[in-house]
Amino acid sequence: MVEDQTTVAPADDPTAAPVAVVDPRLLLREEGFKGYWTEFKRKTKGGELGSLPVVIGLIVIWTIFQLKNDLFLSADNLSDIGYYMSAYGMLSIGLVFVLLLGEIDLSVGSVSGLASTLFAVFVVDHTMNPWLALFLTVLTGAAIGALHGWFFAKIGVPAFVVTLAGLLGWNGLMLWLLGSSGTINIPSDSGPVNVLAKSSYFMDQAIIGAYLLAGLAVVLSLVGNFGEQRRRKAAGVPFRPTSEILLRVGLLAVVSFVAAAVLNSAAGVSNALVIFLAALVIIDFVLRRTTYGRQVFAVGGGIEAARRAGISVPMVRITVFAISGGFAAVGGMFFAGQTASATLSAGTGNVLMLAIAAAVIGGTSLFGGRGTVWSALLGMLVIQSITTGLNLLNMNTSIQYMITGGVLLGAVVIDSVSRRSQKAAGRG
Repeated sequence: MVEDQTTVAPADDPTAAPVAVVDPRLLLREEGFKGYWTEFKRKTKGGELGSLPVVIGLIVIWTIFQLKNDLFLSADNLSDIGYYMSAYGMLSIGLVFVLLLGEIDLSVGSVSGLASTLFAVFVVDHTMNPWLALFLTVLTGAAIGALHGWFFAKIGVPAFVVTLAGLLGWNGLMLWLLGSSGTINIPSDSGPVNVLAKSSYFMDQAIIGAYLLAGLAVVLSLVGNFGEQRRRKAAGVPFRPTSEILLRVGLLAVVSFVAAAVLNSAAGVSNALVIFLAALVIIDFVLRRTTYGRQVFAVGGGIEAARRAGISVPMVRITVFAISGGFAAVGGMFFAGQTASATLSAGTGNVLMLAIAAAVIGGTSLFGGRGTVWSALLGMLVIQSITTGLNLLNMNTSIQYMITGGVLLGAVVIDSVSRRSQKAAGRG
């Protein structure tokens, strides 16, 4: 039996013996399925929707497109969705950090385009080692982000204005570097470009690769959940019972191995998707399990409260924008891997809007203080599914923009309503 009790004196008689108070959430869990259903309804009424809306939306989108075209859920098409969403997803991971502060970074598209151009210049014009060029490119992206954060945190220039200037300035620098030709072709065997190409797969298309990744995900989930259970037991706070952990891990195992089987039916798991998922796991650990991650949430939840708690708000702001710039540069490398070139169109068009939309649609709040990096995955799944589905139906790009815009508006409305519900319930 899970126990978490505190003792309080009755309000009408402070001298009376303390009375044990049991966490009501634990009583619900002890009731079995009924208890979980009651807790689910309580959270829903209180605006704690989590990823539920986007998961339901994704199921609806997949169902509609599959009914319209039975190729939508084919292995090859799902493999394409996983590959092409990775580049936007990397940009979206960095934007999650910025959105957690309740701010915005409008420069990520331009920084990603500049990154692909810098890499091409390093490798083609200066014959630099591709991996060294990759390191310098990502470092440059992080430095650009830190510069934006410095103007915001130290000078007090609004993040919107700073990053809007960056959007224009870094795009101009990219055009200048590309010169009159407007394109620099990168050798397809150039290290990172070869790794991130569509034809490159984890463990060279070996079937065991996908199942190995699925098994690793299950093992990490087991270790993480039981580790958290042990720590919470030792601290005397509520913890998930073993049955719940096994159920969660079991569901993850089903999803992981089914996905592995589907991708193996195509050509395997692309390196781009593997790197994207690995980045999600690492950054999720940073946000949820480290002091720095808690500081980011604290600053996003309330600047003054964070400052009084001893958190260096300027440091958090600068590093968050540096992370956003670094991931924008990585995303630019993903785009370069898709085309094996740096072009005038890199990072332009709808790149910025889709990266922001992915984070918001996935569940990261525009008001700050709430969200996870997994929203980058969920949001990009929605957006890329819409894009791919409409392409299969030969729909015009304008239809794609209108539908994506409607989904984005719906996500923001849900976020606003849930935030208001939480305030009404005393948790906002």
